[in-house]
Amino acid sequence: MKILVAGAGGFIGGHLIGRLLAQGHTVRAADWKGFDDWWQPDGRCENIRIDLREKSACEAVVQGVDRVFNLACDMGGMGFIESNKALCMLSVMINTHLLSAAQKFGVQRYFFASSACVYNADKQRSPHVIPLKEQDAYPAMPEDGYGWEKLFSERMCRHFTEDFGVATRVARFHNVYGPQGTWTGGREKVPAAICRKVIHAKLTGDLDLEIWGTGEQTRSFTFIDDCIHGVELLMDSDVAEPLNIGSAELVSINGLVSMIEEFAGIKLKRRYKLDAPKGVNGRNSDNTKIQALLKWAPSTRLTDGLAKTYAWIYDQVANNRKCPIY
Repeated sequence: MKILVAGAGGFIGGHLIGRLLAQGHTVRAADWKGFDDWWQPDGRCENIRIDLREKSACEAVVQGVDRVFNLACDMGGMGFIESNKALCMLSVMINTHLLSAAQKFGVQRYFFASSACVYNADKQRSPHVIPLKEQDAYPAMPEDGYGWEKLFSERMCRHFTEDFGVATRVARFHNVYGPQGTWTGGREKVPAAICRKVIHAKLTGDLDLEIWGTGEQTRSFTFIDDCIHGVELLMDSDVAEPLNIGSAELVSINGLVSMIEEFAGIKLKRRYKLDAPKGVNGRNSDNTKIQALLKWAPSTRLTDGLAKTYAWIYDQVANNRKCPIY
């Protein structure tokens, strides 16, 4: 097939493109960033630099493709999304125009990358959170800005299916991490940020580590290979409702730090910044539905995925390599 990957320059987009090319598909890769700032640019693709917030741009890249993967949005870690709510909301234009173009040009199937940030905040107040089921997105109380954009875009996918027959698939990602992703600059997620901080401490001897919040807040983290496998299964399935793609292996931020300290072979002095953005107190993925419908479950233990991520970021830091913009 000929497949469009929107957000091709990003972390998940780059890994997805590699998988699609390996399967023999033709890939049109689109992103607004300059090609030097793509994480994994691949010369085998039809690479296009274009602003997908524009309707004409979306029509240009969608015409002639069989499938669309929409991974494009303005986002980052908690520090970014809590400080840039309007920018996060503006990503709704990307999904709006891509869906309209998919309808106009008869795209066979359309994938939207949603987020666990759509879930009701009342269900995430305790670090000992009950794993979140898909129905826990309602009544709606998502993460302000970013979460609302994702939830609204999910609904748009649903109604384009109901009203126009566009076959949409929606995944709610839970903290995807791994090599070839943002690790500095303010948009990185917590596993990459902590890896970078611990590596800096190891290389400089400055053993002071700043942690946002109390460190008791909990999360689950999904390794990139497991994420891509789940996306493939969902896209090829007949499941039209949103599904969690996440790990159920819950860990506190303090626990995450301890794991990464073990990789580095050092022990750090932890300093807690209680007024920093920290998000909800607890979030975990209930995978009951995706296991039942698609037989999917993550196969990578957190300690194994983190070890690979740490090793890759260590190489970037030790060799003073550039971190592309998100």
